[in-house]
Amino acid sequence: MRTLASDNYAGAHPEVLEAIAASNAEHAPAYGGDSVTARAVELFREHLGGHVDVFMTFNGTGSNVIGMQSLMRSWEAVICASSAHINVDEAGAPEKLLGSKLITLDTPDGKLTPSMIEAVQWRAGDIHQSQPKVVLITQSTESGTRYSPEEVRAIADTAHARGLYLYMDGARIANAAAGLRVELRAITTDAGVDAMSFGGTKNGTILAEAVVILNPRLTSGGDLSVTGNLGFIRKQYMQLSSKMRFSSAQFTALFTDDLWRRNASHANAMAQRLAAAVADVPGLRIERPVQANGVFATLPAHTIPILQEHTPFYVWDEAASEVRWLCSWDTTEHDIDDFASTVRSVLSGT
Repeated sequence: MRTLASDNYAGAHPEVLEAIAASNAEHAPAYGGDSVTARAVELFREHLGGHVDVFMTFNGTGSNVIGMQSLMRSWEAVICASSAHINVDEAGAPEKLLGSKLITLDTPDGKLTPSMIEAVQWRAGDIHQSQPKVVLITQSTESGTRYSPEEVRAIADTAHARGLYLYMDGARIANAAAGLRVELRAITTDAGVDAMSFGGTKNGTILAEAVVILNPRLTSGGDLSVTGNLGFIRKQYMQLSSKMRFSSAQFTALFTDDLWRRNASHANAMAQRLAAAVADVPGLRIERPVQANGVFATLPAHTIPILQEHTPFYVWDEAASEVRWLCSWDTTEHDIDDFASTVRSVLSGT
């Protein structure tokens, strides 16, 4: 089955599987005390900064919950886009497990701006009102858009000026960095992000995500260290792997010879190829800029199930007949050309 439904549908990259197999030799210390995990942490630090602290996890929802938990208390709140994954795709996990309020802001493109954050008003210190503590942005966004380094920095400065932390949901951080043609730290550490979830699953791994504390004041050597608590938080929230070397090995693969960038660049290129191939199809409109690995299009409602029989994909907005076509590290040119040809044929009625 070939799909454009989600990059979660794709399997693991062969180099990732090779790294897992290579780590499957002899015994090794459990719970992250192994040399493979130590090497993975070294590679994270090479890409994000020598001071960062890294906590391997299983999935994105767990990463976001424990990452934010380390930064806030239950009476504090998170400011995020209304389309944010933590708001619409995590089954209420942040509210249930953090006990915290989400302050959601409507955005036209999935991106927060400094002015949006500044417009959020609250009575500081008032025990009757949740106190904002974290601003969350997603990179790249759920709408397929991305933040430039300058945009991230402006949001970070705005958040910090109000005493807030900036947290990044980096489920598709690789696609954003590859599309911008910058290093990972340019849109994270160097842009003022305090902490983040780092996605691997959507970029060729399996059960390999991480929480990364970026702000040196919050790391184990800082004066506001949260990382001492994070180990306990990860255990309590069932994100601590006993055989961590198998997830860590996958990050060693991603960071070797820039596999993370190769995978993401390919997925992005396939999205661009698809957008170009269907741009002139009558009755089809591409509604959002193609800045990562997704194409968002509106088309006649009656054609959607016909196309889904050919290649599964998600309907993004049923009322608007908007669909999302998402490319993966293993999407081929043939996949794109074949689907584009089908789209043209179905919409033209031939």
